[in-house]
Amino acid sequence: MFELKKSEILRSKQDFNAVHGGGQSYNNHALVMLVVEEEKYNGKVGFAAGKKLGCAVARNRVKRLMREVYRLNKNSLRRNCGMILVGRKFTVTAKFKDVEKAFIALCRRAKLFKEDDSQ
Repeated sequence: MFELKKSEILRSKQDFNAVHGGGQSYNNHALVMLVVEEEKYNGKVGFAAGKKLGCAVARNRVKRLMREVYRLNKNSLRRNCGMILVGRKFTVTAKFKDVEKAFIALCRRAKLFKEDDSQ
């Protein structure tokens, strides 16, 4: 139920570039979210953490946090779009709850929650 399968993750450079180039951007202090409203992505998500965030350990922690936040909230989101989550410097030292609040705020702003969810 709350799994994040490999088939749900954007993997190819072509898909990343399509979402990055044609997507709408939303950001806050912790995350940047790029969303493209196309059926072909069917709820796929990609995660990115640039080298400015620090060493590989820090970047992997940021991606792990973003994956877990997405995994726990994915059932509340619409499936007709693809997204990329990019971590910011705040996320390197942030607690899980802070990242989750930032993610939920971005999803509300992007209107990604299903209509029947009042979250």
